Amino acid sequence: MILVLLITTLVSCDPALTALFTPPRPGLGRYEVCTTTDPLGEVAERAAGPHYGPTELLEPFDAFGAAGSYDRAALARLYAGTRVRVARGWIRYVDRFESVTLLSPYPDAMLTRLLPGTMVITWTTAVRR
Repeated sequence: MILVLLITTLVSCDPALTALFTPPRPGLGRYEVCTTTDPLGEVAERAAGPHYGPTELLEPFDAFGAAGSYDRAALARLYAGTRVRVARGWIRYVDRFESVTLLSPYPDAMLTRLLPGTMVITWTTAVRR
């Protein structure tokens, strides 16, 4: 319980970012986009968290995908040739499965500036037994 409280104080979830960078009506599960001022490496190393693969440097379109409603031209101008640091991971709980993508730096909701810290995109689906 204390770990959950600590994590919730470290991240701020943003419905505007969720609307921009995730599918509008996912066929399965739900998405949430949160941000933290913590560096990607620290977020990925937190105890009892998801299992992350190696960090990659990706082009913005590869990092953010094509499912969201964001303005692709604005995102390209914002990153201006800079790559996005990305780590992908997952965690299985008794009642759900979560896929987590960490991105840094990340854009603000207006796509006008890059912010330090980490964007955390989480897809959650129920686990049936």
